[in-house]
Amino acid sequence: MSDGDRSYLLPHVVAKLANMELRARLVVEGFIAGLHRSPYHGFSVEFAEHRPYMPGDEIRHVDWKVYARTDRYTIKQYEEETNLKSYLVLDTSRSMAFASAGRISKLEYASYLAASLAYMMVKQSDAVGLALFDETVTTYLPPRASRAYLQQIHAALQNARAAARTEAARSMHLVAERITRRGLVIVLSDLMDEPERILTALKHFRHKKNEVIVMHVLDPLERTFAFGDDATFRDMETDERMTTQPWHIRRAYAEAMHAFTERYKRECREHHIDYVLLDTATPFDTALTGYLSKRERLL
Repeated sequence: MSDGDRSYLLPHVVAKLANMELRARLVVEGFIAGLHRSPYHGFSVEFAEHRPYMPGDEIRHVDWKVYARTDRYTIKQYEEETNLKSYLVLDTSRSMAFASAGRISKLEYASYLAASLAYMMVKQSDAVGLALFDETVTTYLPPRASRAYLQQIHAALQNARAAARTEAARSMHLVAERITRRGLVIVLSDLMDEPERILTALKHFRHKKNEVIVMHVLDPLERTFAFGDDATFRDMETDERMTTQPWHIRRAYAEAMHAFTERYKRECREHHIDYVLLDTATPFDTALTGYLSKRERLL
């Protein structure tokens, strides 16, 4: 794949593609092309459908066609032989619909990223599941590793809409209760709820012996508050409006936002939760590298 094809790591380019399956495939292919030219080339990104024969394996599972071509004994990989179970937990509450001028929304960014992660996981013979939540858990697909199941996950992400109000902490507790087999939990959210409640929910995942990655998705303007001279702000969930001159409060806002993200970063680290801060202009390889690094440590 050429360097030009790596443009599929850019969110505004991915948004122009026809469907979620195509977006996921091209993001992952662009990511792998980049890995081959980067310091991360040591990561295991071989998408094997087979594994080497080991003493004790049943002969009936040997792929004789592969043996005929390579003179090597390999075993067909079945769903129950997956390496890792992962759960993608995606926030679809109304605040995720926000998008500043020229950007995709936080929900679009997070759904494209989730689709790409799911694609990569299944290609690596990992099982992946999906939970969508707003005020409650609206979709729950338990982890599986088949390509047909991946299509269900992509369809759910394609149809995801930001609608109801945020109850992120409550909903994450509900997801944690539905996870019966421990694995890797990846939360994709703007975390627009009381930090104390969110952190308690994240610790619930850890209490059940899961590994956790938090992908904190914001819009660039939410991080910088770089609005013009006059602006009207509308609460995405209550529709309350306020007109002001942003430069009056920019410094105070920047300090509050820094404290907000730093608290998540600090407390996640204290509880052995990986924290990745993203905005909707961040190329997708930043998040995919964070996932791959975590997977390497787990296997």
